Amino acid sequence: MTLLELSGLVVGYGGTAVCPPLSLTVAPGDAVAVIGTNGTGKSTLLRTVLGLQDPLSGTVRAFGRAVDERERAFRTRVAGVLDDDAFFPGVTVREHLVLTARGHGVADAGAVTDRVLDHMGIAGQAGAMPHTLSSGQRRRFLLASALVRPRDLLVLDEPEQRLDTAMRGRLADTLRAEADAGTAVLFATHDDRLLAATGARALHLSDDGAVLLDPDEAPGVLAGFR
Repeated sequence: MTLLELSGLVVGYGGTAVCPPLSLTVAPGDAVAVIGTNGTGKSTLLRTVLGLQDPLSGTVRAFGRAVDERERAFRTRVAGVLDDDAFFPGVTVREHLVLTARGHGVADAGAVTDRVLDHMGIAGQAGAMPHTLSSGQRRRFLLASALVRPRDLLVLDEPEQRLDTAMRGRLADTLRAEADAGTAVLFATHDDRLLAATGARALHLSDDGAVLLDPDEAPGVLAGFR
């Protein structure tokens, strides 16, 4: 069963491609990391998968349909965290997460939120306003916003950013558990240790093309970017 399918996909801005054409299929329970040096189109690819911008050519389909971020059926099954801060103004960390969970029909949203806050190590900041958090705490908070809601596809742009070593280890465990539970996980990363710990396949983007690497090949390629 294919959950996400990219076919001859070219992404970019203003008619200018930022990565070579690529094709990829992702099934439930798959974990795929997008790797490459800066400027090879990793973030742009993820934005296109999330329906936040149109492809220059080719297609991206999720759940058997063309991706359309405006469709409720798509939004209810896809959780994404990009490299930007987005939160409701005037509410605390916990209130934000409870609102997110309730908005997606989560039963007992408060209890789910409390478990996720504890898992992400920010239970002590539950009553804080998001803008008062440190950069690392804000990153945990944004990741928590994806974990309090239902999801069949989880899309994360460099989720390891601003996380300490211990939290990166917990993040790897979380992504692996998501895949084991049947969620399709697509994430961009520069961290070879995170990649190795998740056991993900890797889509390597470069000026020469896009190559899908097996889990045992990918961390060595990524480590070579340093």
